Amino acid sequence: MSNTAILVDGAFFLARYRKVWSERDANDARTVAKTVFGMALEHLKALDRPRESLYRIFFYDCPPLEKRFVRPISGESIDFGRTPAAEFRRDLHDQLRRQRKMALRLGRLAERGEWKLKYHALQQLRDGTLDSDQLGDEHFEPDMRQTQVDMKIGVDIAALSYKKLVDQIILVAGDADFIPAAMLARDEGIDFILDPMWQGIAPDLHEHIDGLQSVCPRPF
Repeated sequence: MSNTAILVDGAFFLARYRKVWSERDANDARTVAKTVFGMALEHLKALDRPRESLYRIFFYDCPPLEKRFVRPISGESIDFGRTPAAEFRRDLHDQLRRQRKMALRLGRLAERGEWKLKYHALQQLRDGTLDSDQLGDEHFEPDMRQTQVDMKIGVDIAALSYKKLVDQIILVAGDADFIPAAMLARDEGIDFILDPMWQGIAPDLHEHIDGLQSVCPRPF
């Protein structure tokens, strides 16, 4: 039987979730986890494949930040491990582990510093709508980046391809980091489909995939 593996870049999925399913509570971990599974089934339906063809859903994310920081302006202390965002991430990972046919792959957060300006605050400083003396704690965010996530995606794509575990891979992602892995999979005869959840992609990415398919509601 033909098998389909669905790989989901968690950070990308959660960012798009608020735009695509704006009517849903983005802080309800159980609903978000069920949405991941539901989206996988929609892909199979769109490709005219039975549910039994689902090999596995791989969800890639990082554990929440578990560290105490001193805010850059007020000097107040904040324990990020006890924030609602951290609680949601832990709950989401727990809910995902409970889902059938789901494999949770966790990378790690690498600390590059303590704080950095949020993108919109930097833009406001540049266009003059915000003065430096108006900066507050709300204009900063922890200076972190995900590591190992892209590597885990690439390793799984290689393993699925070389071991002939599937004949089709659907990747839910929005950047071009997947290109080397996609090229490898296609060289092994894998049908490689990208789901950017209706986000636009660079024109040259089309040459590295076999199809483009978004099954979630299209945001206005």
